[in-house]
Amino acid sequence: MSKDYYDILGVSKNAGQDEIKNAFRKKAHEHHPDKGGDAEKFKELNEAYQVLGNAEKRKQYDQFGASFQHGQAGGGFNGAGGFSGFSGFQNGAGMNFDFEDLGDMFGGFGDIFGFGGGRASAKKNARGRDLEMVLGLEFLEAAFGAEKEIHFSKNISCTRCHGTGAEPGAKIETCATCGGSGRVSRLQRTILGNIQTQSACTACGGEGKIYSQKCGQCGGSGLHHESVKLKVRIPAGIADGESIRLSGQGEAGPKGAPSGDLYLRVRIKPHKKFVRDAYDIRTEEKISIKQAALGDKIEVQSIHGPLKLKIPEGTQSGTVFKLKEKGVPKLHNRGLGDHFVKVIVEIPTGLSRKQKQLLEELDL
Repeated sequence: MSKDYYDILGVSKNAGQDEIKNAFRKKAHEHHPDKGGDAEKFKELNEAYQVLGNAEKRKQYDQFGASFQHGQAGGGFNGAGGFSGFSGFQNGAGMNFDFEDLGDMFGGFGDIFGFGGGRASAKKNARGRDLEMVLGLEFLEAAFGAEKEIHFSKNISCTRCHGTGAEPGAKIETCATCGGSGRVSRLQRTILGNIQTQSACTACGGEGKIYSQKCGQCGGSGLHHESVKLKVRIPAGIADGESIRLSGQGEAGPKGAPSGDLYLRVRIKPHKKFVRDAYDIRTEEKISIKQAALGDKIEVQSIHGPLKLKIPEGTQSGTVFKLKEKGVPKLHNRGLGDHFVKVIVEIPTGLSRKQKQLLEELDL
């Protein structure tokens, strides 16, 4: 039975090339054997992408089905677990992977074939680690903003060697193992056949240089762990669960590489009276039967201080009143939310005989 390559990749027959490429990348990540995936499914995905990822082959497939490529030389996926016809890389006749674009799909696809895709991996690995912390805020601190001082520990650039890893004055030489490239090649046997892979040089740690003496403070890593404190400005109106990103405040990168970022995830403590609903505030106030029946003016507490609220005569229990723009300031100075007050009419208990008689006379 002819294979449906569109179905294998999970795309429609009208899918564009970008959609096909993205679908292949997603499924390849999922089914790659090195990541615990199904090898047969992985080969099937590659077979489908070789065809649909090539405009000419796709056109022939749409016209004749999967049988169009039988007997073709070059670019086919063989049953032994490897690619046949690597000449297909030329003139668009075979696999048309953009190795830089596919990036780390196979842990650095470009590295596997030695095409330089490892540049992206090297950059990604060089950057310092991002950090995440939970920042507890009081209810009103989150509403109106605040300045907080936080304390934490992280890797920082070594103050003795300034992140180089070399003892000041040490002799620096080119690594003899990798010739200064920072990478070494080796032949590896995989489900795709025998392929050449590249990895960071273990002799120099991928730096391409060897120091005659490592830094006595950091041991050559260029980093050391230290407790730090940082003042952070909390913007007014931030919500529970939102994060504040502090660029460059994460851990320092190795050997002078950029630092990571610090993410502060906000957790707001509940308030005994106020309930926050996005930028609105909700509260409840109790009133007497007399106030509900005859009307009154009552004082209510808001996050902006005490306010007067008019209760019209005949107000029913559960009625909600809106105090316009008396809620939480919106982020980036976009105005204020509202304050909603729900009134609850209290039913008196323990009435005297006279009070009961008066109620009966009123016949309410």
